[in-house]
Amino acid sequence: MLVGEEPYAPYQRPPLSKDCLLGKLEPDRLLIRDPQWYAEQGVTTRFSTRIREIRTSRRQVISDQGDILEYSKLVLCTGAGARTLPERMGGDLDGVFTLRTIADMQRLRPVLQPGRRLLILGGGYIGLEVAAVARQLGLEVTLLEMADRILQRVADRETSGFFRDLHREHGVVLRESTRVARLAGVDGRVRAAELESGERIDADLVLVGIGSQPNTALAESAGLECDNGIAVTETGRTSDPDIYAAGDCTSFVRNGVRVRLESVQNAADQGDLVARVLGGEETAYTAVPWFWSEQYDCRLQIVGLNHGHTHTVLRRSGKDRSQSVWYYADDRLLAIDAMNDTRSFALGRRIIEMGKHPSPEQVADPEVDLKALVRPPKR
Repeated sequence: MLVGEEPYAPYQRPPLSKDCLLGKLEPDRLLIRDPQWYAEQGVTTRFSTRIREIRTSRRQVISDQGDILEYSKLVLCTGAGARTLPERMGGDLDGVFTLRTIADMQRLRPVLQPGRRLLILGGGYIGLEVAAVARQLGLEVTLLEMADRILQRVADRETSGFFRDLHREHGVVLRESTRVARLAGVDGRVRAAELESGERIDADLVLVGIGSQPNTALAESAGLECDNGIAVTETGRTSDPDIYAAGDCTSFVRNGVRVRLESVQNAADQGDLVARVLGGEETAYTAVPWFWSEQYDCRLQIVGLNHGHTHTVLRRSGKDRSQSVWYYADDRLLAIDAMNDTRSFALGRRIIEMGKHPSPEQVADPEVDLKALVRPPKR
């Protein structure tokens, strides 16, 4: 049985901030499977159903309507939710949006009209992707980031600088180290942001892109161990032996550090892992994480985790706006950010999966053919 709070069958979320907002892709094309596929595979579905309680002692879940659903094994794939501004900061004003679901996209897309002033709070991937879409649609865009630089939590200065320059070249007013005191409204509708500096920025629309938080309330109320997500083992099991979890709602240990990943690849790989474990396979989660983002004509591809890196190396491909940033912990290669550089991403992914560590000097030299590192040895 597959139970979901939204009225839709499972769907891909990344296009919500890209082609869907641009009007190039409609929600029915986001579905991972046609709705009838589930019945054909013997899967009972209950959408528009919110679970309010897990009774672990009885192996039951209770819906908001009071329905009791029994389980022998339970898998939590509750995802993550967008962080919002509190009411005291104007988060409840009309014209203030977040973007996480189809419903969010359907509220935001009609109001992205040419000439309107869009203020974006947060310089992460969601904020930057929406900024790119809004500029293409003809809106005036101002993006505010409270940290010293955009993408500070997930990327090195080289990658941050690349996207800072890209957005400014496309007309985005991008301001870092800028804190919002509150959003101000007239007759219940947002009209401006008041900064801690006392400055006021007028706005017709505000997108809050200040990160997400794992949906762990259900797990916590059931007494499951949570640590920046539902804590799971390498096999996806929670602290209850009959309950598993997968996706954005989970945290797990990788290289001695507990991490929580928000990516399609991680959600799919963890879901596949849990299904195989429940089917009796002895397997563990070892997939190398990868991520991607599209902004204007630039495609960012990331492989690996850069946590704990000590330095980076910039590799240029020779093509305009094509480069990659390689993250090292001393002499160990951890991760790669590739901007319009699919070759470096593909090679780097294989290099990391093979456990190889090219020297920084090799990576920095565009004349060095890194493909030699992944070729099988000659017999």
